[in-house]
Amino acid sequence: MSRPRVVIVGAGFAGYRAARTLARLTRNRADITLLNPTDYFLYLPLLPQVAAGVLEARRVTVSLPGTLRGVRLVLGEADGVDLDERTVHYSDPEGGAGSLRYDRLVLAVGSVNKLLPVPGVAEHAHGFRGLPEALYLRDHVTRQVELAAAEDDPGRRAARCTFVVVGAGYTGTEVAAHLQMLTDRLVRRRPLPGGLRPRWLLLDVAPRVLPEMDERLSRTADRVLRARGVDVRMGTSVKEATRDGVLLTDGEFVASRTLVWCVGVRPDPLVEAVGQPLERGRLIVDPQLQLPGRADVFACGDAAAVPDLERPGSFTPMTAQHAWRQGRVAGENVAGSLGLGRRRRPYRHRDLGFAVDLGGARAAANPLGVPLSGPAAGVVTRGYHLAALPGNRIRVAADWVLDAVLPRQGVQLGLVRSWSVPLDTASPELARVPGGPDRPSARTGGEPMTRESAPGTDPGRRTAAEPGKTEPAAEPGDNGPATEPGDNGPAAEPRDNGPAAEPGKNQPGGEAAKRQPGGEPARSQPGGEPARNQPGEGPLRDQPGGESPRSRSGGESAGAGPGRPAPGPVKRTDPPAPAGPDGTTDPAAPAPGDPAGATGPADRPNASD
Repeated sequence: MSRPRVVIVGAGFAGYRAARTLARLTRNRADITLLNPTDYFLYLPLLPQVAAGVLEARRVTVSLPGTLRGVRLVLGEADGVDLDERTVHYSDPEGGAGSLRYDRLVLAVGSVNKLLPVPGVAEHAHGFRGLPEALYLRDHVTRQVELAAAEDDPGRRAARCTFVVVGAGYTGTEVAAHLQMLTDRLVRRRPLPGGLRPRWLLLDVAPRVLPEMDERLSRTADRVLRARGVDVRMGTSVKEATRDGVLLTDGEFVASRTLVWCVGVRPDPLVEAVGQPLERGRLIVDPQLQLPGRADVFACGDAAAVPDLERPGSFTPMTAQHAWRQGRVAGENVAGSLGLGRRRRPYRHRDLGFAVDLGGARAAANPLGVPLSGPAAGVVTRGYHLAALPGNRIRVAADWVLDAVLPRQGVQLGLVRSWSVPLDTASPELARVPGGPDRPSARTGGEPMTRESAPGTDPGRRTAAEPGKTEPAAEPGDNGPATEPGDNGPAAEPRDNGPAAEPGKNQPGGEAAKRQPGGEPARSQPGGEPARNQPGEGPLRDQPGGESPRSRSGGESAGAGPGRPAPGPVKRTDPPAPAGPDGTTDPAAPAPGDPAGATGPADRPNASD
């Protein structure tokens, strides 16, 4: 008798917990397959500490193959689900297409950045839902402080040292708190001309910081941020974002190269493509986490609208705490439906409290309803994270100790470029790579999951809503974007009406890497960076935004970007060199049309995948 097939889509808090629970209960009596774009589970609550340089990136990732014994990992992104055929279609990292048959399906695809119809935000902001975005933000903030130190113009220097965070929920508050401490340390080590200090603004339309949490936590966080010099402005948001700064709803224009968008999250676009009833973009499920009328399909986490049995008539919020616990219930109920585990049960959960890490020894927490602040809250918060981490506890604790006794390293790694982490993406866990494979469009009902891709995009990759398109109100808190400022503004790569960041029409390939780590974005391309010593075209000139890349001996060419392959070994298409007198080819003789002294393969721009 064949074993039942269980497919779990997504390895976030809900998907990872469901897979681990299922593997424990079934004991190799079921074929469990986990479909995920990466081979790790990301512990999102500690992501602001990665951006601030407190933790190394791999500390907040947990290996899926290494911790989920008895679970088969398939790397890929789900493109569509055929509920009638019981099939999940996906694209692998190299552009290939595949499908997975199932007897039970668990949809735990999570959420993506929330877009609101604010002009310029999609072009000039980045998200904070994945590791690539955290690495990019860390490089960008460090770069702005270093460029400000060498800037002669006081106005441009002040703009580079002004950082705007929109959204004072859980993520936005932690991002502002940790990165303010990072810039403060950088400036303390290398003072800026005129004694300039970095300026941080935290904006929100809500009346207070952390509006979804206990008011006592809100007061503690507000007090700590203001004591550090953060300009906390409640009842204020962004009316328009430009490459030179942001226009606030109160009429003030703030010159800045950095806009961090942390206003909320929305379910992954795959959820809508399933074609089942939705509640504010989430799949409606019963208390046992099953889709109504589909006994073989379960959903949990941010993808599911789960009835809150503690508050009849409402649904559980999109938080990591609920996703983690729903994953366990989903795993138990799937096993029970196969006759391999305990009896199915409804999801019921009472909050045991929240904890917000404010950097250093400061935090705000209310475990079991007891409000704490200061070092006591810091100990509780970090203890909670160590207990909740599925792995890497010793490494995380060691990084915390080292950060307390050693100076933090303020260096740019240059691994992630601005165009590779656009705000309007449905795959924040993946950085876009030059020349990346095309993705097939969704197969549910024959309708494409995304609109037609513009040149330079991944056609089939699920993308978030179009800029300017009104969406349901954001769920509080779990979204923290960082922006990509260009040399003259907080710009991400300009969009050409496409769903994701892409090069302008007259800028083939977008940005490419500079030879220096994390080099400054090109002034000729908003959010871009000029490439040097790359094979291909000459330097781009006469582009909006100012001057073109400087000339070098032999010229400089536009580098790789989202719409063109990464620079690499050049395939020879010219005729072979003429044969010598002995009938062999003379290696020293240039081929026709091949200028003597042509350079070899250039360095590829790095991008995190």
